[in-house]
Amino acid sequence: MQATKHISSAQNPLIKKILLLKEKSRERKKTGLFVLEGLRELQIASNAGYGIDTILYCETILENTAIIQSFSSDQLISVTLDVYKKLAYRDTTEGIIAIAKSKDHELSSLKFKTKNPLVLIAEAPEKPGNIGALLRTADAANLDAVLIANPKTDLYNPNIIRSSVGCIFSRNVKIGSTTEIISFLKKEGFQIFCAALSASKDYTTVDYKEPTAIVVGTEHSGLSEEWLTNSTQNIIIPMEGEIDSMNVSVSAAILIFEAKRQRKINQ
Repeated sequence: MQATKHISSAQNPLIKKILLLKEKSRERKKTGLFVLEGLRELQIASNAGYGIDTILYCETILENTAIIQSFSSDQLISVTLDVYKKLAYRDTTEGIIAIAKSKDHELSSLKFKTKNPLVLIAEAPEKPGNIGALLRTADAANLDAVLIANPKTDLYNPNIIRSSVGCIFSRNVKIGSTTEIISFLKKEGFQIFCAALSASKDYTTVDYKEPTAIVVGTEHSGLSEEWLTNSTQNIIIPMEGEIDSMNVSVSAAILIFEAKRQRKINQ
């Protein structure tokens, strides 16, 4: 492994560019680039077909060089420990930071590989940690797609990438308005199960074996009326404590794995 360049100053234009990409959604959208951090994240993104523009590595930290040996030398730039610390969010990312090219997340490009897809829809999620956790759940369940309705933050926010542990790259993630997604689901013959407090059935009593969309809203305001109006059936997780809500990613996991359980029995 031999880098053609070395950066030792945090004032280097490329370092400033990376910091701008990390901090500004507008810059990510304008350039079509984003920043990822960590060997695992780089490997998942590369395996998922993401274009890798540049890889910065710190020889002081980097131990496992196998993954970056597959990249050309003109993609590799070595940096000093001080420069790496300026860029890194975490101390546990093995000395790797990369600039990658974003993908198309238009709803119109969504194609399913199975005849009986199971998808998760999150309406207006705001907290990057929740979005990352939802993507990890989707990966664990091997869902056919995750649809983000009316997003409040862009998918390549570094906090989403970090909290998803790279699952943002391994999942089929699409974005659209609530109206667009509902229209798509109806056209594709999906049943729509909305997690809601009103007019709801126990989540274990409905049948998820047909093409199914499980829809969750925010913990603060739940789902919009448009979803509830177009729901096949509202569903609820019975709770026995003092509160009537739980973390959205926890709720989604419970619903998704009930659907998976039913489908496994039906095989």
